[in-house]
Amino acid sequence: MTSTTAGILFLASLIIGLAAVHVPLGDYMYRAYASAKDLRGERFVYRLIGADPKAEQTWGGYARSVLAFSAVSLLFLFISQLVQGKLPLHLNDPGTPMTPALAWNTAVSFVTNTNWQAYSGESTQGHLVQMAGLAVQNFVSAAVGMAVAMAFVRGLARRNTGELGNFWVDLVRGCIRILLPLSITGAIILITGGVIQNFAVHDQVVSTLVGGQQTIPGGPVASQEVVKLLGTNGGGFFNANSAHPFENPTAWTNWVEIFLLACIAFSLPRTFGRMVGSRKQGYAIAAAMSVIALISVSLIMWFQIGHHGTVPTAIGSSMEGVEQRFGVPDSAVFADLTTLTSTGAVDSFHDSYTSLGGMLTLFNMQLGEVAPGGVGSGLYGMLILAIITVFVAGLMVGRTPEYLGKKITPREIKLAATYFLITPLIVLTGTAVAMAMPGQRASMLNTGPHGLSEVLYAFTSAANNNGSAFAGIGVNTVWYNTALGLAMLFGRFLPIIFVLALAGALAKQGKTPDSAGTLPTHRPQFVGMVAGVTLILVALTFLPMLALGPLAEGIHR
Repeated sequence: MTSTTAGILFLASLIIGLAAVHVPLGDYMYRAYASAKDLRGERFVYRLIGADPKAEQTWGGYARSVLAFSAVSLLFLFISQLVQGKLPLHLNDPGTPMTPALAWNTAVSFVTNTNWQAYSGESTQGHLVQMAGLAVQNFVSAAVGMAVAMAFVRGLARRNTGELGNFWVDLVRGCIRILLPLSITGAIILITGGVIQNFAVHDQVVSTLVGGQQTIPGGPVASQEVVKLLGTNGGGFFNANSAHPFENPTAWTNWVEIFLLACIAFSLPRTFGRMVGSRKQGYAIAAAMSVIALISVSLIMWFQIGHHGTVPTAIGSSMEGVEQRFGVPDSAVFADLTTLTSTGAVDSFHDSYTSLGGMLTLFNMQLGEVAPGGVGSGLYGMLILAIITVFVAGLMVGRTPEYLGKKITPREIKLAATYFLITPLIVLTGTAVAMAMPGQRASMLNTGPHGLSEVLYAFTSAANNNGSAFAGIGVNTVWYNTALGLAMLFGRFLPIIFVLALAGALAKQGKTPDSAGTLPTHRPQFVGMVAGVTLILVALTFLPMLALGPLAEGIHR
């Protein structure tokens, strides 16, 4: 069996697995968020934080709760990193000093579900900070994204009200009912596959075959590994991330990890369909996500296997930066889905990809990571693109556009358009400033188009809350830690504010009856329109930068 055939079978089995859990997991999440009963553990948490689970919030109250919770989380994680030397299970000799700038960048990174790491995890962070700081944020930052998605869906489903639910209830249920049980199950599976889980503090020294000595790092890896994928976080315990054999030992654990990073995001459209009372609408959104994802993964496998964009006669060039255990096709699938889902975990290094393969990882993030996107953020991102699509369709036929019985008036389309434009503005501004400063250009290990691609990738990854890196660029500087931290912060919370404002505006509307001019939003025609509008909008925004970076590199070679 050729590697190409094996790669196709690997992808096919993954599609079958995701399709198998779409309905049961989507229905389970619907019941988790729609239930009128609170579990005993949930009631204890509400009393502990002083929240009233029966109180509903307007979009403004919901947004303030999101921002307040995230601010407290950021402060806690920032301080924890600076004082970790005084905490138990710390590293005796950390390889990278935890400076205030690096602590700020890392705290923002994990609170915003980005998990960008400008350091080597195993030689910088102590075990207690990894468990009580980073791993906890893997849970709650993912739950924040899912909570905002639920609030937005309620805005579409409810009529004549300003209330979108309760953030604290959505947050707690997302953690306790969804992420925690799935993470426990996933961790057991990964431990069975060889992922380590211990409290060894780099004190295991072994003798090598040539007579030298090597320190074997250990730690509570499996418990952090599964939620980093399940919550589309991406921060690795080790610097090599999911290419490290302690995080991803075998080909079948590689399949499990890709499945974990996509299962919730691909199942949330089912939850959306149940909440709005039309399963067909959920299938339409899932189909739009799937169309984009299939196009993207097919192209990246073709580029990588066929050496498109690099020297085709270079023997073994496609294996540069790729783990032998996984091979080119499976690694390409991981790279594609990790950038389509805002996960940012890697089992190969994108900087070593062909110019066109690397361009696909960039383009996936520039799409807004909506196919299927991050947990929660992918759903509300795709729904906003659906709203923009019906607006464009309304312009074509000269009538007020509608979506799920809600009119898309100038107020709604302004909020949707602003949501869409925020991230490109951050990405392009940050890249332009970095390239204009000689001191920051010096951080690039490559010059020319590839160097530009590295800087563009860094700001694209930060602003879209992905967290993966093109490598080849030194970002542990005060300027990059600060600039990328701001990109992550604004790229996460400004869109959330506009999402909630749009949800509040939609929730206040009544039901607009369907008419002969209403665009059906559950048919294949609409699925194709949403995918087309998404691709065209992103191409118009980022094509000039891609032409100067990876496209120019491919043509030059």
